[in-house]
Amino acid sequence: MTGAADALAARIGRLNTAYAHAIDDDRLEDWPGFFADDGLYRIVTRENHEAALPLAIVHCQGAAMMRDRVRAMRTANIFEPHSYCHTLGAAEIVGSEDGVHAARTNFIVVRTMQSGAMSVFACGRYLDRIVERDGALELSERVAVCDSRTVDTLLVVPL
Repeated sequence: MTGAADALAARIGRLNTAYAHAIDDDRLEDWPGFFADDGLYRIVTRENHEAALPLAIVHCQGAAMMRDRVRAMRTANIFEPHSYCHTLGAAEIVGSEDGVHAARTNFIVVRTMQSGAMSVFACGRYLDRIVERDGALELSERVAVCDSRTVDTLLVVPL
């Protein structure tokens, strides 16, 4: 990698770390702020992604929809309290064109229930399109591709 590519990968890594910490620390109101106003967030299974099937487990088009999802989670959804802990791989830049950077980052999310029981909740990769606005990186698209097609009904918190 060149020096510029290394620097970009490091910046994307910091974006990913801040994103994961916001979720893991239950600062979900911060989550939409990682996206462009018209950003796209989807969670899909690997099977659907590889077959180019459009069905998503979660689909949020725009930061306003993401804010609504967080508001609903805080006020309307009923679910057993739990927390996440993300472990992230290094971001790999897979392309850049016209100021949009494509990146891939592997993730594992461990879920801890109120009882203390822990399990691997999700494992997969983020496929991102990242843009720079006012000197800061933001997600124009994040597709969380989950390796398993089995989805727990407690998928209320973003991955």
